[in-house]
Amino acid sequence: MENQTTVTEFILRNLSSDPQMQIFLFSMFLLIYIITLGSNIVIMVVIRADSHLHTPMYFFLFHLSFLDICYSSVTVPNMLMNFLVEHKTISFNGCIVQIFFISLSIAAEIFILTAMAYDRYTAICDPLRYMERMSKQICVQLVSGAWTIGFFHALLNTVFTSKLRFCGPNEINHFSCELPPLLQRSCTDTLTNQTVLIAFGVCVALCCFAFITVSYIHIFSAVLKIPSVEGRHKAFSTCLPYLTVVMLFLGTGIFSYMMPTSASAFKQYLVAVFYSVVPPLINSIIYRRFSLRGKQWTPLSEDILFWQRGLVARILVWESAN
Repeated sequence: MENQTTVTEFILRNLSSDPQMQIFLFSMFLLIYIITLGSNIVIMVVIRADSHLHTPMYFFLFHLSFLDICYSSVTVPNMLMNFLVEHKTISFNGCIVQIFFISLSIAAEIFILTAMAYDRYTAICDPLRYMERMSKQICVQLVSGAWTIGFFHALLNTVFTSKLRFCGPNEINHFSCELPPLLQRSCTDTLTNQTVLIAFGVCVALCCFAFITVSYIHIFSAVLKIPSVEGRHKAFSTCLPYLTVVMLFLGTGIFSYMMPTSASAFKQYLVAVFYSVVPPLINSIIYRRFSLRGKQWTPLSEDILFWQRGLVARILVWESAN
């Protein structure tokens, strides 16, 4: 071990070695990055500017957009630069910084999406207590908890990764320093790193996914009981964009992290693109029209609240009659 050379930089793999193809890919991903930044910034500005959007759901959406900007800005600019330079490398310290912010963004986004599921569950299944359960203080606590858990998850991954020794080869089958391909290049024991990674994936991410699933089973059950067709349509219109975002983010993420190491470099790179670049773009596109026309959410809450109050009134009448 003492005679082996310690790796101080990593070579990041590109999708193509053809110069013309690299220019095309650079232009395409630059456009995606600009649209991602622009759309998410528009969402954040509109939410801040419009007092009608100062509600719990849009409070969570504001932080979700900010996380998407952070996640894209950590990975995509470095990938764009590698399309234009011949020596496609990243220093060990730069890799550690990427690991920290990638881990922070992923963990915090999972918890923000879970908080959004709880918000929709409360609004649709228990609207009479919505203002109590989703007060400003509780929303701040939920978001603060998401950022705190994300920070400690990122800190653990960063500290344990910084203690690893890399002796070569130093080529990573990825356009950024994601943990799974990076751990494959370590010449020291990575059991602790893999344990932390698996523990978060199984214990935390899986629990959040289960909570989201159970919440939306109750939501759909409640929506189907709404007598008004228009009310059901409005309720489903608030749920489907969120479910699309969750399935895209978690689906591609799980597929990426569970992909066998024997998969080809091209397949690993392609899956990494769909996992890292596409979700922030799709999130902004899906949510943008709802943020810009947020007033259409108000009738939904009123419809559900009116239906819930009517149901409660009928139950009280039935109990008094019997």
